[in-house]
Amino acid sequence: MTSPPRLPVLAGLPLAVGAGLAIPVQGRINGALGARLNDGIAAAVVSFTTGLLVMILISLVLPRGRAGLARILPAVRTRAFPRIYVLAGAIGALFVFAQSFTVGLLGVALFTVATVTGQTVSGLLVDRLGIGPAGKKSVTGIRIIGCVLTIAAVAWAVSPRFSGAGAGPGALLLPLLLPVAAGFLMSFQQAMNGTATVHYGTPIAATLVNFVAGTMVLWAAFAVKLAVAGPGNPLPADWWYYLGGPMGCVFIGLGALLVRSLGVLVTGLGMIAGQLLGSLALDLVLPAPGTVVAPATILGTLLTLGAIILATLPWPRGALRGRRPVG
Repeated sequence: MTSPPRLPVLAGLPLAVGAGLAIPVQGRINGALGARLNDGIAAAVVSFTTGLLVMILISLVLPRGRAGLARILPAVRTRAFPRIYVLAGAIGALFVFAQSFTVGLLGVALFTVATVTGQTVSGLLVDRLGIGPAGKKSVTGIRIIGCVLTIAAVAWAVSPRFSGAGAGPGALLLPLLLPVAAGFLMSFQQAMNGTATVHYGTPIAATLVNFVAGTMVLWAAFAVKLAVAGPGNPLPADWWYYLGGPMGCVFIGLGALLVRSLGVLVTGLGMIAGQLLGSLALDLVLPAPGTVVAPATILGTLLTLGAIILATLPWPRGALRGRRPVG
């Protein structure tokens, strides 16, 4: 079995940023589909199902896809990695649930800060524990500073979108826990996918398994919703409503490939940078109603890029005087 090659940081980090660019595009498409269907869960089901169909096609057509497909069952049967890793796609389903149930209450800005906070903190933890295929990575002072700056920069970048809704902090506490938890688990999903990719020999198989698990979870939730509330609006005929799934294939597949080279934290930070850059580009080129592009949006995005560079550069062990890496 041939594992995917490791990439240097200078090559892998731009790929992580590129993968992150797909996230806001997918969010815009799925949001529009949810509004058209008047059903956020149905939109998530459509997105995951189309992504699954794309991955099945890729797995059958490409030689590496067929090779990876043949390795899935043997790897699971021989416990090459913990079997729970095949359920990593359920974390993606949880993220979609968090979007559906909390964005309307919290707003996009607060939801983004909550998920980025969870993902950044867990990226440090997952790297420290060595859960991903890159092994253990020390939690240095520089990496902690970079992570804190990233969270602050993201909060600054999205601050113009904070609404003046009348809900107090106490009323928002419980809804905030769901996106924080979803973001926290995303780093574990990337680590699990990266480990599976090493044993499958290709991120194609890991992405396919992700979509299988996530689609099953969402169809089960949709069945419950149908039984309780009935169907929403019919599916639209416009083709672009169905691009959310393929966009998911891009960032899940690249994430599974990159964590082996970059580690979970750096991969996640790169995707966060891409997410902010993609959101800024969308707001400038195809602004949605009520879009705000303020100086804080641009400056916060630039600060995020600087914070990520700070956290990813190979600083010497004594970069912070008087500090030693933990672990």
